[in-house]
Amino acid sequence: MSMTIYKPGQGYYTRVMSAIGLSLLVLMGASWVWKLMASVRLFHQEPIIGQAAVIVLIGLIFGWLGYTLIGTKPRVGDFMIATESEMKKVNWSNRREIIGSTWVVIGLTTFLALLCFGFDTFYQIIFRAMHVLAS
Repeated sequence: MSMTIYKPGQGYYTRVMSAIGLSLLVLMGASWVWKLMASVRLFHQEPIIGQAAVIVLIGLIFGWLGYTLIGTKPRVGDFMIATESEMKKVNWSNRREIIGSTWVVIGLTTFLALLCFGFDTFYQIIFRAMHVLAS
């Protein structure tokens, strides 16, 4: 198995962002393990030594796993390359379209809230008149 980067000039940004995402997940998991091992003693050493050893081991394992999957596996590399090429084809909205769509969403949400408020008030009046609800 070769340890060189598969098609190194292609899919660069997708691979970098995937590596950053994996790194964040590993850091969150390592933080959790650090807290979990706060009182664990390995080989009669201080807990911080055990914590550091486990965190370094986690970093090495997941670093190697990430490099292997993201960098050297042809299927994953081809997927990353295809993903980046598809993202370049996306027609991104401009600022004016986004602002217009945002106002439509705000208006529709306000309308639906007022409609629900109106129905709620209407049914309160009816049920109070029928003495189903207490005043």
